Parts: sequence; structure tokens; C-alpha cells
Amino acid sequence: MRVALVHDALVAYGGAEKVLEELHKLFPEAPVFAPIYNPGAFPSSFQSWDIRTTWMDRVPFARKGYRALFPIYPFAMQSIDLSAYDVVISSSFSFAHHIHTTEDAVHLCYCHSPARFMWDYHRYANNEGFGWLKQMLIGATIPIMKALDRSSAGNVDQWISTSNLITRRIHKSYGFDSVIIPPPVDLNEFHVGEGKGDYFLLLMRLVGWKRADIVVRAATDLGLPLVVAGSGRELASLRKIAGPTVTFAGRVDGQAKADLYANCRAFILPSSEDFGITPLEAMASGRPVIAYRHGGVLDTVVEGVTGAFFDHQTPESVADAMRNFDPSHYDSARIRDHAANFDSSHFARKILDLVVSCRAERKKLVQFPLTLQNGVQANHHIRAVSGNVMDFR
Repeated sequence: MRVALVHDALVAYGGAEKVLEELHKLFPEAPVFAPIYNPGAFPSSFQSWDIRTTWMDRVPFARKGYRALFPIYPFAMQSIDLSAYDVVISSSFSFAHHIHTTEDAVHLCYCHSPARFMWDYHRYANNEGFGWLKQMLIGATIPIMKALDRSSAGNVDQWISTSNLITRRIHKSYGFDSVIIPPPVDLNEFHVGEGKGDYFLLLMRLVGWKRADIVVRAATDLGLPLVVAGSGRELASLRKIAGPTVTFAGRVDGQAKADLYANCRAFILPSSEDFGITPLEAMASGRPVIAYRHGGVLDTVVEGVTGAFFDHQTPESVADAMRNFDPSHYDSARIRDHAANFDSSHFARKILDLVVSCRAERKKLVQFPLTLQNGVQANHHIRAVSGNVMDFR
């Protein structure tokens, strides 16, 4: 069975790319196709992968100005030759599902979310601080992009969503049902700290819509210690509003990241995430989460057991949650046990079983005239395949 992996763009290392890592562990011989690849933005482990880019990667300044090139991504995706593969898994948060596969191949799309900038454009533009002219120019293209996106959704044989929120978005945007397989967290990469920590932790890509600013303002107003880990285009503006109790750690990986999680008082998530792997990483470290009550965290954080919520994306709402937070209320072992429900081993089993069942279903459809000659065995096979698929609904 020849497998290929496809990703939207390898330009930043975040939650979607961590899922791609897990998929690559399952299929280490599979090539990874992406329109653009910036090796400097990724851990050294990516250098051993068979990563294949498109003509888009040779466009001048594409790696830095990739966001401005969004109108040509669909064409770059459609230019990828996947004719040699039986199974193609696309990892999509924008255009990866626009690929074309052969009639005999199976295309499974692991959808992190239908593209925010298309399907939630006004909120996205406001959070990113678009001026009126930029909003008008980009907004004029959105109806066309939506129509193309909806049409290309029909290229997918099996949709996979990360959470109940994304299941609803996929159905609303494209009209298709999906199987929920949550992104994984590798418990072996994290450990429970000895102490309760003396700082709150914010770890994310520092971009506008993630709203790191409200946490920095809250910690500054309260005079509480906050460590901000990560990099991104909002870093300079965050430094300007930060008080003396806010420390910037930059991008962290490996042991340094695990230690930050293990020794924090609590991890704070101010963004509305499609799923949110970082809260699970914190919980794998036995630390509670303070999160905005919206999005994928509603599937992972148990209020009063593994964390607490705040209801508004404002500094005041975050400040109330930080002020009232009591770390002694939480049990580290119980929090880590909860995170174990999302361990990589569960993710691997569900993905592999789904690939096998979808491939079997495709073979049955392609060979349908021959299958009919085998009566009883054919019916038994159909029931078995249907059962496997239903296990993950």
C-alpha cells in the first residue's frame, strides 16, 4: 500500500505540524508534499523526511510572504502528482484537500479546520488588525475562494475532524459528515514537576488571533509572574505592553519546554482553538489549564478537575481567572491520567484502522462486479468494514 502525506505549507511549527509528525511516524516511508517548505522553522528531525515542494516554493519571497499568496495555493495543490499512491492523507487547515487523486486511490483529510480566513473572515480580519482597505481588497476575493473550497471538498473520500467543533464546521462549510480523531499528545515527552510553580505559562505562536495580548495585560495589571514562550509577528507589540513581571522565553522545544510546563502554576490558553494540543501537553505534565471557554478545549478540559475557564476574551476576564485560581485544588496525578486518554497510541490505532477500512471499502467499490459473484462472503466483508468505520464516529 503506497501512502503519501500532504500538508498545507511547512512554514511554521505548530499544532498541525505536530499532528503531521505523528502521521509520519505511522508512515515513515511516505513522502510529504507541501507547496512551501522553510527548513529553518522546523526541528532537525524534519531534515530526514522525504519532503517534496511545488513550483510555489520557487516564487521569490514565498517563504516569508506565504500569507499574501493565498489565492494561488489551490493551484499549487492541484499541481501535485499523486498518481503513484493508493492512500493519500491530507493535513488541512486551508487548501491541502484541494489535491487530486486517482479514481482508485483513497483520500482521507485530517481537517484541523476549514480555513478561518475564509469561513470566519470578519472575526479573523479584526483579530489580525486588518485596516479597512486590506479588509476590502481581501474580502472581495472571499466569495470566490469559498466557492472553490466547497467544490474541492468533494475530492475527499473520508473527512476526519479534531473535535465536535470542527465536525460542526465541516458540515456547515462543506455539507459532509466526519469522524472525530483528536490530535495526540505523547505522554513520554512530558513529566510531572515536583513543585506547584510560581509562574503562569503562555506558550503559543504569537499571532493576533490567538490573543496573547489579553494575558500579558492581565499579568501586568495584577503584578503576577507570567512566562511567555513562543515567537511570531506579535512579539514586538507584546514586549511594549508587558510589565516587569512578564518574561519572554522565546521558542522552546524538547526538555526546556517540558520543564516550563511541569513547573508552572497553570497554563493559560486565551485563544479559541480548533482543538488545542498545548493544553493537553500541560495536562500531560500534571498542570491545570485556565482557558477561554470556547472551541476544542471544551472536549479536553474538565472544569474543576483539570482546569478552569474564563468567558470573555478580555484582560479583565483573564485577570479574574488568574486572581481566583487556587493550584492546591488540583491533583497532578489525576490531571495526567486524564491526558492519557489522548496519548499517541490511541491516535495511531484509530488512524491505521480507518485507513485499512477505507482502503478495503474502496477496493470493494472498484471491484464491485467481481464481488457480487461471491455472494455471502461479499456481504460479510461489507458488514465488517462498516463496523470498523462506525467504531470511530
